[in-house]
Amino acid sequence: MSSRLLKICLIFIAFLFFSCSSSDDSTPSEPDRSYEDVKTDFQAIDFQTGVNDVSIRDINGVLRFFRVIIPEGDLSSNLRPLVMTLHGASGGNPDAHKNTGCFAEEGFAAINPIIISPNGGNLDWIEFANQVLVLSLFDLAINYLPVDDTKVVVNGYSNGGNGAWFYGETQPTVVTASIPMASSYNTFNTAGEARRIDVPMYVIHGENDELFPLQRTQNWVEATRSAGTEITLEVAPGLTHNEPCNYVDHVKNAAIWLENDVWD
Repeated sequence: MSSRLLKICLIFIAFLFFSCSSSDDSTPSEPDRSYEDVKTDFQAIDFQTGVNDVSIRDINGVLRFFRVIIPEGDLSSNLRPLVMTLHGASGGNPDAHKNTGCFAEEGFAAINPIIISPNGGNLDWIEFANQVLVLSLFDLAINYLPVDDTKVVVNGYSNGGNGAWFYGETQPTVVTASIPMASSYNTFNTAGEARRIDVPMYVIHGENDELFPLQRTQNWVEATRSAGTEITLEVAPGLTHNEPCNYVDHVKNAAIWLENDVWD
């Protein structure tokens, strides 16, 4: 196991034990499973080319839903980038994780990645339960899917964009690039000093975002850049906050950035 995966396991193995389910049964399960059971169950999932919608049960018996998209072709000797894409706030919409067709699938098509889209429920992506979910999915995917662990991307929109900042900043041994969209993430510490983020960032923001004003995000981007962060800001002309599907061309630009500037 690589050092980055070992770090994930050591931090989170004590907090979450998954069981996989294809049903909607919400009856709590007994928390008597080991992480080895989790690995066994994940490996038993019959992932097919294309869209796979599955669910996992956490230690409290709560089903957590997520989507895994497997690209076409023989991946046995062709490890793929991994994109973890985080949806915006959805008020607990049970299908929020199924909106991958809006910008993620078309936007990242050029890099032909494996895409994972979890459902965060009513919680922000930085809440502990969602941290456990996201990092456990990173661990399972990197271990048991044909993933190139040098090409692990976190992406998200709105609340998901804030999550993309957060995981990019806090998980540099797991995430190798971050692409937040329509986000609002303060890059100053409590002493008023700008923080440096250790992974490359590509920030996409609408010119007319009425929820998260562009100027504020520009200020936070410039602050972390001054602290040494490798960061690009792409402003989407004319776009507002509540039209995520119209950002797809800007995601395509981010995919080019990944290939030419991060992975080249």
